Amino acid sequence: MNDTLKEIERFHGHLGPFAVIGYKMGLVANEELGNDPFEKEVIVYTGTTPPISCIIDGIQLSTKCTLGKGNIKAIDKQMPKADFYLKQKPDEKITITLKPEIKKEIDTTLSDENIVQYAENIWNKKNEDLFLIS
Repeated sequence: MNDTLKEIERFHGHLGPFAVIGYKMGLVANEELGNDPFEKEVIVYTGTTPPISCIIDGIQLSTKCTLGKGNIKAIDKQMPKADFYLKQKPDEKITITLKPEIKKEIDTTLSDENIVQYAENIWNKKNEDLFLIS
């Protein structure tokens, strides 16, 4: 397991695909909007019920936007989707949604026995294979 996955595991408490997905979403947002966590805000549409809400921890870790800073909010739509935008320029927004086929694959193939391996596989996938980005 690489150092980033170990960091996700330490922060989140275990390694699972949704935490890795959130981390990767945050990396994409950082590339587009910059790394300053005080400039960005995030709306995550997962709600706060695991396992889908584990995306929030991944986003917090990679973007440093946090519930404590008040610049990440969770809306209960049970969707693997997040809007990232700049506070001073809210029209500069990026929306990242997990592709439906990846969500379906997670829902139908994930088990306690393969969760770490599956999370590692997610880490190794290209962003364009995981996400719809607009």
